[in-house]
Amino acid sequence: MASSSTLSTRLHLHSPTSLTSIRSRRPNFLRMLTRSCLDDSSALLRAAEYTVDSYVKSGMVVGLGSGHASGMAIQHLGRQLRNGNLKDIVGIPMSVASASEAAKAGIPLDTYKDSSQIDFAFDDADAVEEGTLVAIIGRRKLQGDESIIQEKSILNAASKLVFIIEDTQYKDGLEGSIPVLIQSLNWLATAEEIDDMFLGDAEVWRRPSIGQAGPLGGDFPLVTKEGHNVLDVIFTSPIESLAEVAKSLNRVDGVVDHGVVSKFPCTVVIASQTGLNVLDKLTADIVG
Repeated sequence: MASSSTLSTRLHLHSPTSLTSIRSRRPNFLRMLTRSCLDDSSALLRAAEYTVDSYVKSGMVVGLGSGHASGMAIQHLGRQLRNGNLKDIVGIPMSVASASEAAKAGIPLDTYKDSSQIDFAFDDADAVEEGTLVAIIGRRKLQGDESIIQEKSILNAASKLVFIIEDTQYKDGLEGSIPVLIQSLNWLATAEEIDDMFLGDAEVWRRPSIGQAGPLGGDFPLVTKEGHNVLDVIFTSPIESLAEVAKSLNRVDGVVDHGVVSKFPCTVVIASQTGLNVLDKLTADIVG
């Protein structure tokens, strides 16, 4: 994989002082919206509310993400509608859970179609790569009709995208899993090719629907609503470049999609106990 130093990303400075760990390596990389010391849950709530208040405007079609932070944002969006601060919002849920949360919050909903025009979307991310803002989604267990493909399609269709994360999820040299959707027929050959590709850096396990995980996915491997298996490519060595991993996966016969999201314009709202950090990527110089 190519070194991340070979990638050039123009980053727009958008809010006042950086996380200590980031500042030591990347001066003036972020600016902070200063707040009093916050616990983790209130910091994430602040990030969710900031996202809605800063980016959602009346008349928008909004992609509604999945996860704890997105749930908070959906609830706040519902309050803003009830209070009359926002009007004529239509939500496009990315999962059954976000649809349920939005319905309870009183947000009018529509279903996603390939032709859907989405003005703005927010979502949780499992991790975001420092500097590039390339994200990983889909690590969590899929519930019901949840679909990584649908979630990623809505994110890519949005004119503007925000990931809401905690500071521990923003780092360089990411480890952990990347979900990869593959054709169920001849899945083992696809898994073996991916395993050979990342030999020594990652393990490849097929995700089970129930029971224990393992290389073969147990007796009941997960089959998505589109009819695909999910491989979890579990990196045990730091990933030098998520974009390069995505390019490599895209070249494998049998791979349908994966959980790497590289999009512009993209904003990451980072919740920390010392405030909110907001970082924009404005250019399309990373392909994933």
